[in-house]
Amino acid sequence: MGYARANQNGHGIHQRLRARAFVMSEPYARTVCFVSVDIGMGSDLLTQRVIARLEELLPIQDGFDKRLCHLDNLSISGTHTHSAPGGFLQYALYQITSLGFFEEVLEVYVEGVAQAIRRAYDNLQVGSIAVAQERLQGASINRSPSSYLLNPVEERDLYVEDGDTDKRMLQLNFLNANEKPIGALNWFAVHGTSMNSSNRLITGDNKGYASYLMEKHFNENGTLPGKGQFVAAFASTNLGDVSPNTAGPRCIDTGLPCDYYTSTCNGRTELCIAFGPGKNMIESMEIIGRKQYVLASALLGTSNVKKLKGRVASRHSFINMANLTVRMNNTTFARTCPAALGYSFAAGTTDGPGDFDFTQGTNTSNCIWDIIGGFLSTPSTEQIQCHAPKPILLNTGEASLPYAWDPNIVPISVFRIGSLFILNVPGELTTMAGRRLRKAVYEVVRSNGVADPIIAIAGLANSYTHYVTTFEEYSGQRYEAASTLYGPHTLNGYIQEFRRITLDLLINRASASTKAPTDLTRKQITVIPPVELDTIGLGRKFGSVAVDSKDQYIRGNDTVVVSFRSANPRNNPRIEGTFLSIDYLDNDGNWQMQYNDGDWCTRFIWKGGIVRLGSSFAEIHWKIPSDTMRGIYRVCHYGTRKSLLGSAESAIYYAPEWIISNLLGSITANMILQSVKLAIAVSDQIQRFTAGSLGHSRYKEFYGCTRAFLVHDHAN
Repeated sequence: MGYARANQNGHGIHQRLRARAFVMSEPYARTVCFVSVDIGMGSDLLTQRVIARLEELLPIQDGFDKRLCHLDNLSISGTHTHSAPGGFLQYALYQITSLGFFEEVLEVYVEGVAQAIRRAYDNLQVGSIAVAQERLQGASINRSPSSYLLNPVEERDLYVEDGDTDKRMLQLNFLNANEKPIGALNWFAVHGTSMNSSNRLITGDNKGYASYLMEKHFNENGTLPGKGQFVAAFASTNLGDVSPNTAGPRCIDTGLPCDYYTSTCNGRTELCIAFGPGKNMIESMEIIGRKQYVLASALLGTSNVKKLKGRVASRHSFINMANLTVRMNNTTFARTCPAALGYSFAAGTTDGPGDFDFTQGTNTSNCIWDIIGGFLSTPSTEQIQCHAPKPILLNTGEASLPYAWDPNIVPISVFRIGSLFILNVPGELTTMAGRRLRKAVYEVVRSNGVADPIIAIAGLANSYTHYVTTFEEYSGQRYEAASTLYGPHTLNGYIQEFRRITLDLLINRASASTKAPTDLTRKQITVIPPVELDTIGLGRKFGSVAVDSKDQYIRGNDTVVVSFRSANPRNNPRIEGTFLSIDYLDNDGNWQMQYNDGDWCTRFIWKGGIVRLGSSFAEIHWKIPSDTMRGIYRVCHYGTRKSLLGSAESAIYYAPEWIISNLLGSITANMILQSVKLAIAVSDQIQRFTAGSLGHSRYKEFYGCTRAFLVHDHAN
């Protein structure tokens, strides 16, 4: 859903999105299922539909339930990349800039997550889990430092070494029976906002890049992305106020620092922008992602680990955050409120400023904006008092047209794996909010006989409820506080409920739960037009080359840029496939795929005509890595077109080729296309269209390739 800007529309792929599933089970006993997904966040509908899809993929056989993963023990956690498609949440607020609900996107995510879980299940094996942790410096800053300073000084003094961000990376190393690493799952607090709102290409941002690097490193040479047996997930945690833009914010018109409290320049938020450590957003993403990858790789090899032993268990509960009674002490009670967003929500952050005249730190209302917000829902006096000192801009929790704007019923869950406890939170906790939650649960676990427990927070899991700040940070009403949906006692409400279900788990007691949130599928509205037809000029073929390659390129220096006559990629997102391939001619005269659209060195850019009816082009970029084998290559494009009438024909186009017989240093490479069974699985986040569904329909496959070209070390 990007930065919730209507003009931030997807135009292609820089890095294919992935789901990475981890199924952890006691032999013949309890199981927990954790999935880290390269998307913005989890959602109610995503969780519900994944569970339903698993019932199809893993049915009950001979009285044995093969599904293993259910509502009670499944966590689907978004990495919080801001460069993934939106429109998959069922609440109206999140659909405004995506032009409503987008069934295609939700189906993409459902299929990818379900297939990842299925692979993990199919390859369960005896193994062990070791916990390692270390601090990572220079990969994050606090983007609301003035809010952090509102927390009590004695509390801040407990975290002097880390300061105003959590710098600890907590990692689970997965080892097989021979102690060989087969995967890693870690949590490090940093936002997926290295790529700013000008980006138009799908990418997993810094965490997706870190996963790509680590999987490339620990899998065999030549393994294509998403096909390796080693899986690395860089999951989200309490990243609410944590930015990857470590160069900090500055005024883009003067170069001077922004206002410390309001993040403005001459009173304007759009002039205050935070920058990453690189010379551009791509280089910044690479730097932050590589830092995470380097530390994660070191943690995988360290001997300073703690092996997890003991029970596997989970507890899950739906809670009504719109009206939760919160015990503050033995005599004092407070309550949460129906969801509402404050003025500073519209101001945005230094990672992505908002529009209009809103600024962070706004504690007063404006009569004009109150009138505008009132068209959605006018907050009652009770609602205004409940959210104070937040001035309510959007009274989302009490809005119902055309359907609910924000969730009021939300899921929480806790997983236990030996002495590790994973808290699955449906939102973005700030640094200090996360510390308080971990500390509270730690005390419950310790007091019930578990020595030296490890507490992890998995953020943006199973639903999305915006931000969670501390009570003190809430009073400052910067962006994160204004986006704390359920009022000033939101954090204490979550702490109370996580303590409750953790105690339930420890004493083997069932957890009380309210009813599940309403499925709003039947009410969903979309104004996104369908793809009606793909057209092409007379005498042209789909897949034919519009801009061909040059004769030769220098590795480590040149970028190949070619273009094909294409069709709308929405016709078939090509699950476990690719829109492009970079093929190498081996010594036997066979073309072998070396790179695809999941590789960091490639880009797939779609340039469309009329959305509903028009011709389009696929532009493919290959920035040739310095370690690429010298030899003969070609670029190919794969697509699916939608015709006016149905038939089963396919179109294939080859550009004229020339062959250089005397190749330098050519090495035969094996093309890896088959599905590899994984104990911990990766799945593309693209929709599955089987041959049967395409067969005699209006959809027709096509592909085309450029002429061959030479890649070497110097120009002739």
